[in-house]
Amino acid sequence: MSIGKAVAKRIEELRAERGITLNKLAAMSGVTQSTLNNIVSGASKSPTISTIKKVCDGLEITVVAFFDAPLFQDLEQELK
Repeated sequence: MSIGKAVAKRIEELRAERGITLNKLAAMSGVTQSTLNNIVSGASKSPTISTIKKVCDGLEITVVAFFDAPLFQDLEQELK
């Protein structure tokens, strides 16, 4: 799995756990809904750590907690 897909899945996982919409997450994090849509749809293949940090702040979790998930264990090599 690529990092972009893993980040998208993690955002969707955290959003589902909290029962919030992408629109609500956008409001909580200060990240535009279109940016979040691009991340979760796969249109944005490599979201910045700054954007991920904003999402984490909106969800009131640390970046470490965000990446502390099994789906980040076996990422594909990005260099080809």
